[in-house]
Amino acid sequence: QVQLVESGGGLVQPGGSLRLSCAASGSIFSIYGMGWYRQAPGKTRDMVAVITSGGGTIYADSVKGRFTISGDNVKSTLYLQMNSLKPEDTAVYYCNKFPPRANYWGQGTQVTVSS
Repeated sequence: QVQLVESGGGLVQPGGSLRLSCAASGSIFSIYGMGWYRQAPGKTRDMVAVITSGGGTIYADSVKGRFTISGDNVKSTLYLQMNSLKPEDTAVYYCNKFPPRANYWGQGTQVTVSS
């Protein structure tokens, strides 16, 4: 079973950037079929960006043109580059399979966008 550990979150001003990382361990890992999700207070956990099993990418409309998902199979790490951050991007960010698996959720990393 894969263990996923997210990192890279923090407090950033509107318009700023952050790069999130998701380190995988415990099993064979591939960035294909992996994704980033986020959950804001009082809201559901939603898909942000994924790398499909075929290597394509899918982004939520709210982050298109601002976020970029990528990964490194050698390092067993998934990334999310977030630019032009907005207050509405504030959430806990998680990585997981796409579609997500219940037993793969980690602790997530908090991203707060505020001046």
